[in-house]
Amino acid sequence: MRAAWLLLGRQRDLRLVLGAGLVSMSGDWILLVGLLYRVYAMTGSTVATGLAVLSASVPPVLVGPVAGMFADRWDRKRTMVVADLLMAAGLLPLLAVHGRGQVWIVFAVLLGVGTVEQFFIPAQQALVPRLVADDQLLAANALNGQVRDVSRLAGSALGGIIAALGGVAAVAVADSASFVASAAVLSLVRTSGRVAASAQGSGIRAMGRELRDGLRLTTRHRYLRALMIFLLATSVGEGIFSTLKTPFLEHILHVNSQEFGLVSAAQAVGGIAGGLAAVSLSQSVPAERLFCWGAVSFGVVDMAIALYPLGYPAIWPAFALMIVVGFPAALVLAGLMTLFQRHTQDAYRGRVFGAFNSAEGIAMLAGTLVGGFLSRPLGIIPVFAVQGAGYLIAGLGMMLWLRDPAGPPRDTGRLRDTGAAAPPADAPVTPADAPVTPAAG
Repeated sequence: MRAAWLLLGRQRDLRLVLGAGLVSMSGDWILLVGLLYRVYAMTGSTVATGLAVLSASVPPVLVGPVAGMFADRWDRKRTMVVADLLMAAGLLPLLAVHGRGQVWIVFAVLLGVGTVEQFFIPAQQALVPRLVADDQLLAANALNGQVRDVSRLAGSALGGIIAALGGVAAVAVADSASFVASAAVLSLVRTSGRVAASAQGSGIRAMGRELRDGLRLTTRHRYLRALMIFLLATSVGEGIFSTLKTPFLEHILHVNSQEFGLVSAAQAVGGIAGGLAAVSLSQSVPAERLFCWGAVSFGVVDMAIALYPLGYPAIWPAFALMIVVGFPAALVLAGLMTLFQRHTQDAYRGRVFGAFNSAEGIAMLAGTLVGGFLSRPLGIIPVFAVQGAGYLIAGLGMMLWLRDPAGPPRDTGRLRDTGAAAPPADAPVTPADAPVTPAAG
C-alpha cells in the first residue's frame, strides 16, 4: 500500500489519468448494469438483453485497429478529452427511452458510445508510458488495473440502484456526468499527448499503410506475437466463463440472487489486493515473471472453481476462490500491459493496442458461442474446466516462449511537453512507410 501511495504522490499526471479513469469507468458500469436491468424490465425478453450486450461488444471488433491508427496520428490527450465529451453527448438520446417501443435507442446508443470509446482506449494505453519512468511502468499498470476493479465494484452496485430508482434517464445522466468530469480532469494533464511526426502521413493511402504496418508489427515482433497468441487463447476462455458463470452458479451451486451478486463481486476484491501486491513487487520482480506465474496460478484456481462442486457443491468455496483468482488476474493484467508497452515504440503503440483490443473482442465473442453450444452436449462443468486448463497451458507456454529476458530494445524515452520523440539510441523509430523489421529470435 505504501508503494502505491508513494508512486501516486510523486506522479501528478498519473494521478489525474487514473482519477479520470475511475470516474468514467464507474459511469460505464453504472450504464451497462443499469441498462441491462432496465431493458429486461421493459421488455421481459432475454433476446433484447442479449442484443444490448452484443451492441456493446461489437465496436472493439469492428473499430479497434482503425481507432488505434488514429491514436498514433492525433494528440492522445486531446483525443481522450474529445472522446469523453462525445460519449457524454452520445448518451442524451437515452432520455427519450420510456418503454418497450424505444428500446432500439438503447442498442444504437451502446453501439455509438462504444465506437467512440475505441478511440479513447488505445490513446490512454499509449499515453501511460509517458507519465512514469520505465522502472515505474509495471506499478502504474497495476494501479490502473485496480482502478478497473474499484470502478466495477462501485459502478455495478450503483447501476442497479440508479436504474431501479430513476430508470434509463437517471442512468444516462449519471454516466454522462462521469464523462464530463473525466474530460475536465484529463484537461489538467501536463504531459504532451502529441505523437512523433514519423508516425504520421497524409491521405488515405498513407493511413492504410500505417494501419498495415501496425498489424504487421503485431504479427512479426517476437514478444508481441507471443502475447497476441496468449490473448487470443485466454480471451476465448473469458468468453466461455462469462457465458457459463450464471448457469454454473444457478444450476450447479443453486445460489440465490444475493449470493450471485456476492460471488460476482468477489473477483474484484481479489484484484484490488493483487494490484497492491504487483505495485510492491514491481521493483524486484520482472514483468515477465509476474505475468507468467500469474497466468499459471489463474489457470489452477480457475480449474479448482470448475471442479470442486463435483465433490462438495457448496457456495462458500466459490466465493473464496473467486477472491483468490482475482489476485493472479491482477498480476497478469499488469504484466501483460507492461510487456505490450515496453516492446512497442511510441509511434506504434496506438495501432498495436487497437489490434489487440480487436483480437480480444473477436476471441471473446468466439468463446461466448463455444460456451453456449458445447455446454449442452458436454455439460457445464467439463467446458468450465477446459477453459481453466486453457489458461494454465497458455501460462506455461508463455514461460517457455518468453524465457529469453533480453527481448527487443525498449522504447523507454518519455515525450516531454515539446512533443518531440525521445527513443533510446539503440531503438530508432521505424518510419511508417518502411517495412517493419521483426526483432531477432
